Amino acid sequence: MFSITVIAVVFGVIFLAELPDKTALASLMLGTRYRASYVFAGVAAAFVVHVALAIAAGSLLTLLPHRLVQGVVGLLFLGGAAMLLLHKDEGEETVKPPADQSFWKVAGAGFMLILVAEFGDLTQIMTANLAARYDDPVSVGIGAVLGLWAVAGLGIFGGKMLMKRVPLALITKIAAGVMVLLAGFSLYEAAVG
Repeated sequence: MFSITVIAVVFGVIFLAELPDKTALASLMLGTRYRASYVFAGVAAAFVVHVALAIAAGSLLTLLPHRLVQGVVGLLFLGGAAMLLLHKDEGEETVKPPADQSFWKVAGAGFMLILVAEFGDLTQIMTANLAARYDDPVSVGIGAVLGLWAVAGLGIFGGKMLMKRVPLALITKIAAGVMVLLAGFSLYEAAVG
């Protein structure tokens, strides 16, 4: 029915590939601003959708023009960096979830952010390739979801711990800078093919 070995291999590959990716950064930023459990619920659900898409139709993603995908990803990074830099906190350094930040609103925001940002991502394509290689969609799906959840959890809960030592304004500027660098890399890849 499923293989522990395949789950472990896929977990390791996806975890290592996703760790330096934008997911950890996005999860960290959301985790610093909102209740961690609400953010994780939305992010986790988005990853389940991504893995299902990768396994069911992953081979179609590899047929999309790479330059187009990279161009869109680059523009999304630039938009995210602009949003981070232009957001005003009214000088408040502590992060307190507003009373109107319900579970559905926060989880929905996390879900949509990851759903859009991760579409056509390297780990989604890798998941599709691993599913084809092992011909074991259940094991590959479990391993990929667990790997992605582990990275998101590190970002979200690590973000909370980081906030106790580093001001939010500095974290935001660093995150925006990283997003600009990733945008430049993606747009360069789109331009040169």
